[in-house]
Amino acid sequence: MFLPSGNNLTLRILLTLVFLVGIYLYVNFLLQDGAFYGLIVLAALFGGYMAIVTGANDTANSLGPPVGAKAITLPMALVIAVLFEMAGALIAGGDVTQTIKGEIIDPGMICDQQDFVWLMLSALLAAAIWVHLATALGVPVSSTHAIIGGILGAGISIGGFGITNWPKLAAIASSWIVSPLMAGLIAAFLLYLIKRTLTHKADMVGAAKRVVPLLVAAMGWAFSVYLILKGLKQVLHVDFWTAILTSFIIATGIYLIVQPAIVQTADRLPQSKMGINSLFNIPLVFAAALLSFAHGANDLANTIGPLAAIHEVLLGTGVTDIARVPFWIVLVGAIGISIGVAFYGPKMIRIVGYEITELDQMRAYCIAMAVSLTIILASELSIPVSTTHTVVGAVLGVGFLREYLKNHYAETREKITRHLEGQKLSLINRFIDQFHHANILQKRAMMRELETHSKAVDLTKKERKQLHNLYHKEIVKKSTFLKILFMWLLTIPTAGLIASLIYLLAQTIQST
Repeated sequence: MFLPSGNNLTLRILLTLVFLVGIYLYVNFLLQDGAFYGLIVLAALFGGYMAIVTGANDTANSLGPPVGAKAITLPMALVIAVLFEMAGALIAGGDVTQTIKGEIIDPGMICDQQDFVWLMLSALLAAAIWVHLATALGVPVSSTHAIIGGILGAGISIGGFGITNWPKLAAIASSWIVSPLMAGLIAAFLLYLIKRTLTHKADMVGAAKRVVPLLVAAMGWAFSVYLILKGLKQVLHVDFWTAILTSFIIATGIYLIVQPAIVQTADRLPQSKMGINSLFNIPLVFAAALLSFAHGANDLANTIGPLAAIHEVLLGTGVTDIARVPFWIVLVGAIGISIGVAFYGPKMIRIVGYEITELDQMRAYCIAMAVSLTIILASELSIPVSTTHTVVGAVLGVGFLREYLKNHYAETREKITRHLEGQKLSLINRFIDQFHHANILQKRAMMRELETHSKAVDLTKKERKQLHNLYHKEIVKKSTFLKILFMWLLTIPTAGLIASLIYLLAQTIQST
């Protein structure tokens, strides 16, 4: 279905079909061929399809970085995702959902209930088709934006361009830039901070005893805030500052618990980056679990929102801003997302974890922190964000920082070697090692002193360009980055076009 590798492809497709047939049989039993039976069955099947593709594509948000960093294995990651996605959907998915996602169109301009039902059906199917296509192409996209695009396209087919809430659409479009850029900057800053306070220290073990407990506590604080404000928002109503204070208390408790354990573990570690990286394994497991829980709670609405709206219109109170969600609809979304995660998620996990840039545990930590902090800040500033865009932005931020530092270090090393030409190799290596562990001010002083006492001739502009080309290394795979960016830009307009075509085709069939 999503072209997964392996000999069990047939089994995956068969189990997926069993799920969809199960939906049909259950709705048939529930409604017993009552009024609007056909439309609700169709909506339930489209909702199940959307749930599967959402699980398949969005799984990479929480699992790609820790798997890419080898903090957890892929099978373990899938088990965590299925359990916590399901828990998030069932516990905190909520019993109401917005009928017009993000208020992207004016529902008051849709007077006919049948038009509203077909709008939602078209949007749901169009979003599922687009996310399915993106998954087959190996590109993480926003299921939220796909639903928005579908509602927008079908809505325009009904009410023209005047039905569109253009300021809201502009705010969503701006999030394509704001959320990945914000996450990328935060992730890059955190990685640079870790390098300066931990991995660039001569005594990395000693630094780890001081720094890592603080980093773990900071993660506990950030994820507590994120979970309280986002993951549990349907069942726990807490204001921003209460969440901040509560999370600080939780983080303090985490620090008191983990600090002795980390100090004891660090004493047995070698003075190497690989050894220090192992201290982040367990925090990343918790991060994957919490992100999966929050995803199941939040993104369930993308799957069941249109389905719940159709159910509300046909069997409830008509077109409303929010719709009540029966438990069977929540269950369709929860099981569908879990099937998508378990059967088709590995492909996207590998792409986010391996295909954009190389990750280790510290980099995965920075990504997880950047995602939670970005969503917290964006929520407080009322900036609409996509979790997918945020995660990919954080991965890119880590990658681009590493690329800059690697290339800058290679050029600086070559420059030092040229200045110390004729000196013993041991002296050159000693100077480079001291330079590597120096702070920024010390590095500047060392380079000034080196240039003052060096007989080496300054490089010409042409030589500098040749040197840059020689030592420039591509840490971020630009082709993957550009493909992802291209698909992001296409998500809303393409999903909208597909939905519009589906709606017009349905109207044509009904009129004949």
